Parts: sequence; structure tokens; C-alpha cells
Amino acid sequence: MKVRSGRTVRDLRRENRTAVLQRLYFDGPLSRFSLGPATGLSSGSVSNVVSELVAEGLVEEAGSVDSAGGRPRTLLRVSARSGYMIGVDIGETRVRVELFDLALTELARVERPLATGGPRRVDRYDVGVVVGHLREGITEVLGEAGIAADRLLGVGIGVPGIVARTAEDGAVVHGQTIGWDAVPLERLLRESRLLPESVPYYIDNGAKTLGQAEMWFGAGRGAQSAAVVLFGSGVGACVVGDDTGPARAVEWGHLTVRVRGRRCRCGAQGCLEAYAGAEALLQRWAEAGGRPPAGADEETALTAMLAAAYPERDEAGSGPEPDATALAVLEETAEYLGAGFSDLINLFQPERILVGGWAGLQLGRRFLDSVTAHATSYALAYPAARVRIDLGTLGPDAVTVGAAILPLADFFARGGRPEETEPVEPDPAWRAALRERSAQ
Repeated sequence: MKVRSGRTVRDLRRENRTAVLQRLYFDGPLSRFSLGPATGLSSGSVSNVVSELVAEGLVEEAGSVDSAGGRPRTLLRVSARSGYMIGVDIGETRVRVELFDLALTELARVERPLATGGPRRVDRYDVGVVVGHLREGITEVLGEAGIAADRLLGVGIGVPGIVARTAEDGAVVHGQTIGWDAVPLERLLRESRLLPESVPYYIDNGAKTLGQAEMWFGAGRGAQSAAVVLFGSGVGACVVGDDTGPARAVEWGHLTVRVRGRRCRCGAQGCLEAYAGAEALLQRWAEAGGRPPAGADEETALTAMLAAAYPERDEAGSGPEPDATALAVLEETAEYLGAGFSDLINLFQPERILVGGWAGLQLGRRFLDSVTAHATSYALAYPAARVRIDLGTLGPDAVTVGAAILPLADFFARGGRPEETEPVEPDPAWRAALRERSAQ
């Protein structure tokens, strides 16, 4: 049956269910009475939808609240254990797999380090090895939490690279910096028959999943626009704004900052990543005469560099002198990053620039203050005066949280009906509800 707008009755029911679910999720617990004005639905529609959701186990009672002159009103909330999501971060030093309930409470976690040995850096990204880590990690977190695979709403995966989609292979990853040339990751996971066919995979750029997490639950809350930077072995970013719609990954790390400059791991010369990524930062320290720990991984080596540049001192101020070489390389890196930030400021004029990723969080506030000074000096004065540059607040789990949000958002867009097989474009009201909630 069609209604006047061209939507079917089924479409309207799904939209009503989505409206109730998202209000309960972001503003709950709420009473049926409160859901009417919150969603714009009639009391009859609210009653029908709530009855369906309670019968399906998606919504549960959460106590009561006194009403003016009447019986106490029953409060409702989304049932946290009515569905589960897995978030995966295929990072630069490890593969992290986390299991969450519907409230994004972590239930289990597995990490698999990516070996750094071998004659070429990309050896650690052997596709078969990474897929093996995913299979083992997903099996392990489900077993640890005692959750059946068919209870999953989906598996979200953040990857380094550009994600395209084809009818035959699903999500295909073009990760030039890690040696992935059109890797059909979704098909490879499907062929492993690890999960039931009914459980979908959602594969997207890791900087984008980081950005979604920080915007919805972290340092981006309340902002209408932001650029979120993922600073690890390399650098990437995503941009979120009212005019750009959902978070959009941008290959910011491969902007040219120096013509005929250092060779980047993507193969080009002069990319920002060739100067500002943690891998390049440590290489430049060694080239300048620094001594990274022999055989150490990047995280350990960066810790050593920071200890050399910023040695601990006692209360009297005595202690070892800062390593001049490490300090100089860090300051040069801060200037390159600042120049890169100025590009984000001039191009997108965001309210905030947020820095996440293991290296960005490890470098910390002192380094970011230097980056900010350079960014404002290179950027146009008007947008530079209106941007706030800060560290992300979700820590190293931000990519996995953002990846888990992918199946959650799709589930709600489908009205909480996983059997809806046709793709559903998330309602703009979903993003509006997120921003409205985060502004509170």
C-alpha cells in the first residue's frame, strides 16, 4: 500500500520504530507520554510501536516516575542485551577486536600484534594473516562472552585505506600504504563461513570510524563540524559537518607539503605522512643521529624518543638534559603537522580539530600545543580564530567503538528489524538526534 508521499505503510512503520528507538537510546529512559512530543507521533502510534518493541525484547521497563495527579508513568529504555555488535580496528601495530552490547558496553576484547619483522614493512599486512586474526578474534570474543553468533547485529571493521564497493565482492579495500591492492576483504570473510549469512559486515576507513566515535560520544560532542585526525604510523582524517552529511574520510596524509620531498610509503614524494607519521618521525630521528631502541616496535620507540626529549625532573628541577636531536625532530614534525592542520582549517573551517590514534595520544598535550601554534600561524586568521584543537577523549578504543556504531546505526535505521534486507539510508533525523543529544 502506498501513501501520498510515495512511501509505503511499511516505510512509515519503520520510520516510527526508528524515531522511538533513537529517542529512547539517546534520551531514555522515557515514558510513553514523553515519547509523543519527543518523536512527533500520536499517542496511538507510540503505543503501537512500543508494544511491538517490548514484545520483540528491544525495549524494556526501567522503573517509573510520578505524574501530575495521576498514576506513576512507566519508564522505558532500549534493552542493552537485545543485540550485540563487534568492532574491529585493523591498525598499524595490532588488530583489535571488541564485542559490545547495544549500550556500547565492552563485553570482551582480543588483540593480535602485527609482527614488524621481515624485509619489508608491508609483510605485517599479509592479507591471509590479517583475515586469520579477524577470524580468531571474532570467535574468541563471542566465546568469552558466551554470545551466539546469530545474535550479532553485525561486525564493523575500520581499515587503513580507501573502501570501494562492488556487487560481486562487497567492500574492497585499496590500501596503497600497506600494500593492499583491491583486497576483497568482505568476500574473504564471507568465504571463511565464520558467521551466519544473516550477520552483515560493515567495512570502512579507520579514520572515519574514529571520527564517528569522537563526534557521537567523545570530544566532538556538541560540535556541528569537525575534522578528526588519526595519528599513528601514518596520518589520516575524516571531516564531519552539516554540509558534508555523514563523516567522510579524506586522504589528508597524502597532501603534498614539500615538492620533491621525502619518499612516502605510498610511493609519492613530499606527502605530509612522510614527515608527520610516527614511522617517518622515528626514521628522521635516527637519520639525525638519534638512537631508537634496537628491534623495538613503533610504540616503544616513540616512548623512548619522548623520554629523551622530555626527561623527567625532580621537584628541584634537576635531572638529565633534554636530547637536543629528539627535541629538534619533534619541533619540525609539529610544524609540518601544523601546516597540515592549517589546510584542514582553510578548506573546511571546522569548529574543532580532534587528534586521536595511538601516536597522537602518546605525544599528548605538550606536543599538541606546539602543533596548534604552527597551525594558527599558517592558517587564515578568520577560520583559525574559530577552531578549537584538542585531543580525542575515547582513547585507543575509539576506532573499534566507531566501527561498532556502523551496524548499530544501520539496525536503528531499519527500525530495529534485522530481517529488513534492502539497504536503508539512515534518516537525517538520526544524525540530528545524535547532535542534539551530544549538545546537552
